[in-house]
Amino acid sequence: MSEQAMYSQVQEVLDKLRPFLLRDGGDCELVDVDEGIVKLRLLGACGTCPSSTITLKAGIERALVEEVPGVVEVEQVF
Repeated sequence: MSEQAMYSQVQEVLDKLRPFLLRDGGDCELVDVDEGIVKLRLLGACGTCPSSTITLKAGIERALVEEVPGVVEVEQVF
């Protein structure tokens, strides 16, 4: 799968997850997809929340790995 196709699929999954983040005062921004590694910036309340690592790894990463072929990891960028 091309990086552009993967980027589009990642964005679709993030759009499905976004309402849950917004409900808690946060959001996320897709920064890049490179060789299966998705780089996200957590915004709003998610950027300063002590549970943000759990949200990123147990929530967002799990969903992306399950739903987008080729995604292997999610990294937070600041």
